[in-house]
Amino acid sequence: MIEVFKMNYYFTGTLIILMLGLALFARPAYSGSTQTNTTGSNTAIEGGYTGGATTYESGSTSTTTSTNSSTSNIKSAPPTASAPSYNSMTQDVCSTGASLGVQTFGIGVTGGKHFIDKNCERLKLSRILNDFGMRVAAVAILCQDERVFEAMIQAGTVCPIDGKIGKEAMALWSKYEHERPDYSVYVKRMTAREKEEKRIEKIKLKEEKRLEKIRLKKEAKKIKIEKINVR
Repeated sequence: MIEVFKMNYYFTGTLIILMLGLALFARPAYSGSTQTNTTGSNTAIEGGYTGGATTYESGSTSTTTSTNSSTSNIKSAPPTASAPSYNSMTQDVCSTGASLGVQTFGIGVTGGKHFIDKNCERLKLSRILNDFGMRVAAVAILCQDERVFEAMIQAGTVCPIDGKIGKEAMALWSKYEHERPDYSVYVKRMTAREKEEKRIEKIKLKEEKRLEKIRLKKEAKKIKIEKINVR
């Protein structure tokens, strides 16, 4: 079960790193165009003549030229990358699909994977074993879940181990505590209980010392009164 989780984490981590790299280093796509238009006109005057206040000499030339230049860079996004669809195919399969996609101006990447639901598998296997009349085996499979294991302990009905049930199973679980499905939670609970017991013991000792001081004071006072009465 731990190996499956590690594989899922590795797959997801690799996919995320790949997508982040593409998002950071991919170059956008451009559609560029440059247009230059040039127009001009030349006018030549062959003979001299006078028009109004202007006199044109023979052979003079008038030239007019205009140039227009424009450049445009337009960003155009590629088609959107679609994440794949993952289906369980049937209702009796304990798996779910997950997919992820990243799209930039330069490139798009998608990926997906099926994930197994271990809790769903345990429920199905336990139900089948129970239908076959193998109730202890059905309970043993459910006990692989730490929540079920702890609930059984709290209820006083210990989960089976090595073919043992009841008190014999409890003795084995106490001997091989590291094999408990809830071992990490169990250790934390026991550590917390030890700290609490030490705290209670300190309070108890402090209270005993206080009571002892009161008792000694009373005895000292009593002895003092007796001495006075004797005099």
